[in-house]
Amino acid sequence: MTSTPKIIVLDDDPTGSQTVHSCLLLMKWDVDTLRLGLADESPIFFVLTNTRALTPEKALATTREVCQNLKQAIAAENIQDFLIVSRSDSTLRGHYPIETDAIAEELGPFDAHFLTPAFFEGGRFTRDSVHYLMVEGAPVPVHETEFAKDSVFGYSYSDLPHYVEEKTKGRIKADAVERFLLADIRSGTLDRLMQLHDNQCVAVDSETQADMNQFAADVLTAASQGKRFLFRSAASLLTALAALPPQPVAPEAMATYTRDGKPGAVIVGSHVKKTTEQLEDLLKAEGIEAIEVDVVHLLEGSKTQRAELLQHILDQAQAAHAQGKTPVIYTSRQELTFDDIQTRLDFGVAVSTLLMDVVKGLPPEIGFLISKGGITSNDVLSTGLALQSARLLGQILPGVSIVRTPEDHPQFPNLPVVLFPGNVGDRSALAEVYHRLKGNPH
Repeated sequence: MTSTPKIIVLDDDPTGSQTVHSCLLLMKWDVDTLRLGLADESPIFFVLTNTRALTPEKALATTREVCQNLKQAIAAENIQDFLIVSRSDSTLRGHYPIETDAIAEELGPFDAHFLTPAFFEGGRFTRDSVHYLMVEGAPVPVHETEFAKDSVFGYSYSDLPHYVEEKTKGRIKADAVERFLLADIRSGTLDRLMQLHDNQCVAVDSETQADMNQFAADVLTAASQGKRFLFRSAASLLTALAALPPQPVAPEAMATYTRDGKPGAVIVGSHVKKTTEQLEDLLKAEGIEAIEVDVVHLLEGSKTQRAELLQHILDQAQAAHAQGKTPVIYTSRQELTFDDIQTRLDFGVAVSTLLMDVVKGLPPEIGFLISKGGITSNDVLSTGLALQSARLLGQILPGVSIVRTPEDHPQFPNLPVVLFPGNVGDRSALAEVYHRLKGNPH
């Protein structure tokens, strides 16, 4: 093969880089920033669009804008070969087909778009075109899990062809979806890949990373022979396409990135049950100072009360740090009810804005920062730390990425930042990450 195509990932929340390392995550998508990603020596880079937190209209507008700028950046950098991945959730939540349709319109035509939702580190795999999630050691079809009941992205089928028919409102019928089954993947799909045309929709089986690696090898061969493909994918396909060597620093040795061995800070926004359990475990660890943010105050509070709440949190964080402790700043856990979706979204923005003001006001000498929750992590990078780009160091736990701010960052140079998705890891995982950064892994 002459050249490896550049893998361009439009990531709908900032945790999709959870299986790769040593590449750039871009928080902005103006032409110059996109050229940084295209020119970087890594075969892969991520554009963090955060569209999963947006309305369908805004997700569409954002995806179009990224693609239009990409077209200019690709021309400016004279990139001949590239693959586009619309990275989304391995439990099938997200703006499909809005994002893939927009990418196809702006950067197409494509010969096919593939659904590859398997994410092995998170226990998600696809067999006979049905997508499963491992729950307490047993495979459960995803439509039977809490994720299928999502108030924004709910769905009724684990069977990918029927999922496609449901999500495209019948535009793509289930029986029109090509199915690459395990037997096909394992015996090789190159011949079938070469015959795809007119943005054919393909559901891809995958039970192990070896399956995904085999599929990716065939995809790269077909691409080198002129086929143009688009992917709607979780993270495991990215591992296979990028084919990277092991990350430079092993997960258990990541304390080498902690600045001057200092205590850090932890921000917890995610509300899923798993996060709450992980938080309970972390708060029992040594050297931790719990700082609960009672978000109810944001519902009825005035600007003055909000300012007082922020100052109170920052004073506590500063005091904890002065005593050599790591403050854990977390939102109160009770479920609040709202009159309508707009009120709920507005409240979410108010909570996030407060947490980002907390990040901006943290002691500048913290040794590390752990961000818990996908949308929280995106906001930490783009708003709290105001980054244009960050370098991905690798994973500190399976499925949990760690990035580092640039050395010219005005407030937190070379700060290691953990991007911890809401629904990844067991009960002790958050505490384990804290111990690894402190340099006393359990």
